[in-house]
Amino acid sequence: MRAGTQVLVIGGGPAGSTAAGLLARQGVQVTLLERETFPRYHIGESILPSCRPIFELLGVWDKVEAFGFQPKGGAYFSWGPDEWEVRFAELGADGANAWQVTRADFDKLLLDHSRELGVDVHEGVTVKKIEFDGDRPVAARWAGGGKTGRLTFDYLVDASGRRGVMATKYLGARKFHSVFRNVATWSYWKNAKSLDRGPAGSITVASVPDGWFWAIPLHDGTTSVGLVTGRDTFNRRRREQGGIEAVYDDALRQCPLVQELLAGAERVSDFKTEQDYSYTSETFHGPGYLLCGDAACFLDPLLSTGVHLATYSAMLAAAAIGSVLRGEVEESEAWAFFDGVYRSSYERLLVLVSVFYESYRGKEFHFYNAQRLSAEDRDALDLQASFDHIITGIADLKDAEDVYRRVRQHLGGAESGDPNPLANLNKEHELKVAPISPDRAVSGLYLSYRPQLSLRRA
Repeated sequence: MRAGTQVLVIGGGPAGSTAAGLLARQGVQVTLLERETFPRYHIGESILPSCRPIFELLGVWDKVEAFGFQPKGGAYFSWGPDEWEVRFAELGADGANAWQVTRADFDKLLLDHSRELGVDVHEGVTVKKIEFDGDRPVAARWAGGGKTGRLTFDYLVDASGRRGVMATKYLGARKFHSVFRNVATWSYWKNAKSLDRGPAGSITVASVPDGWFWAIPLHDGTTSVGLVTGRDTFNRRRREQGGIEAVYDDALRQCPLVQELLAGAERVSDFKTEQDYSYTSETFHGPGYLLCGDAACFLDPLLSTGVHLATYSAMLAAAAIGSVLRGEVEESEAWAFFDGVYRSSYERLLVLVSVFYESYRGKEFHFYNAQRLSAEDRDALDLQASFDHIITGIADLKDAEDVYRRVRQHLGGAESGDPNPLANLNKEHELKVAPISPDRAVSGLYLSYRPQLSLRRA
């Protein structure tokens, strides 16, 4: 491994691979350290259409399309008494807009692509310690493959996932939300049926009284089926009913739609579980470093936003760092842009997920009441910015006026009401409201893609 690099990226998941690859395409010297050896298992299999333009910018979309992943035509929701579908074909792009992916294959594809772009990738290498000059990180002590070493760098992108090297170990900046304190437990099934409604290859989201199920068809012939429920409810029922499988099976009996999909199917994996997974860092940046993807924040999986936030933040980071290295903008300006845009995107989705949960009409069920944004959560948000992003994204919809009223009331603490207009929000590309022109500038800057990814002054 080289002794020094312009940019160190910690983590080889979608955030790290995307940031590293986009920087390498700008001619930046990038070293990426990933503690695992790919392929490795990861959850988060349902990809949104908003990832496509980023992957096209990265030059990897054709590889994703050619791999053979399950095309994702949209989503089908069975939410309380309401059912509706979201069709990605209505977004106007040709061909498939999104995929259901096996993350072991998908993440390896992205990491290998970054290597082909010139990123110096090292797998099986753990960052043991970050060294600082004042508040600025300047070097990393690493270990892997029976070797140890020290790597200096000018800039750091922390894409270390939920481990969050900077946020948890050095900044103490991770804050868990008072809402979305849920547990997800999931397994894989063989010979599950295809949904007989909704777009082909859809993710199915089906509510039960104390949570909801996802069902995601994958190209390898398996279907990922997961239950999301409240942490306290899950732990209590696991004790009472004798284990995770009993809790899962009991919830399945209350979900006819998913039961129908699994009739005659065989479960082919053990259960996996994660809990308390919704959090944010109090800061997404600092002198010489940026936090991307799960290292910065993670949101409840209801709307499949994990890979979207990872790749979107990675694109913003690559534009910011590249522009700073070329002397086009000052670091303070670029960092303010990154933080402002990334945080607004995250908060927009936070509000949307909360509104979506509150739209469940079974108000007697504790689970859905527990998903409400608290006064503390609302006070911590830049509500006007979040609200403006929501409204901008749906300005062309006939029900914009109705959603305007409902979301505005929600931001003030009221309940949201009917969910059907809100379903349309999930169809919007983040890039439709991105700062890609002078009139949408953030902190005086906007994104430009030609002749290369960069930040420009408005």
